[in-house]
Parts: sequence; C-alpha cells; structure tokens
Amino acid sequence: MNGVARHQPRVAFDAARVLVDVAGGDAGLFAWYAEQLVAVFGPSCRRDLSATRKELTTSPRANTRDVEGGKWRARIEDLLRTRPEVTESLHQLTLSARVRLPHAG
Repeated sequence: MNGVARHQPRVAFDAARVLVDVAGGDAGLFAWYAEQLVAVFGPSCRRDLSATRKELTTSPRANTRDVEGGKWRARIEDLLRTRPEVTESLHQLTLSARVRLPHAG
C-alpha cells in the first residue's frame, strides 16, 4: 500500500458501479474481471458474480442495474470492513477495469 487512506464506502460504491458495467457487457472483459476480483476477495464471490451477470443479461426489469449495484455495494462495504487490507487492491482493480470498458472516459 502506498500510504494513501481510501474511503471504504467510496471504494465500494465505485467498485459496484464498475462491476455492474463489466458484468453486463463483454464476456471476455467479464471473465478477466471475475478472475481479478476472485484474486482479491477469494473464490466465494465467483458464484455471485455469475448470478449478477445472468441477471443483468436476461432480466426484463428496468431497475436490474440499480438492484445489482446496490447488492454489490453493500457486500463490498462489508468485505472491506472485515478485510481493510484489500481496499487498495480493489481500488486499483476498479481503475483498471474502468479503462477497459468501451465507454471509459
């Protein structure tokens, strides 16, 4: 870690937004991102990532992105509270994924 204190709720919010963008898009980018997130949080999140992707790509509900983003924001905040040492890794992953998205900017 570089000594910068990250605001965990903000890191969780940004990570959840990018996660939803990635999960609802390109399969190759999602596969890369899922592997990176599993490296940060462990294999227990893989099934939930797949469920989110399925929900985002198949659900007819208009608020699916908001619902999935909210679930992930809360989950990520909880994970960062119990494992604060991964905050910087998650922040860096979020930045890296954001630039890979087609609408990055």
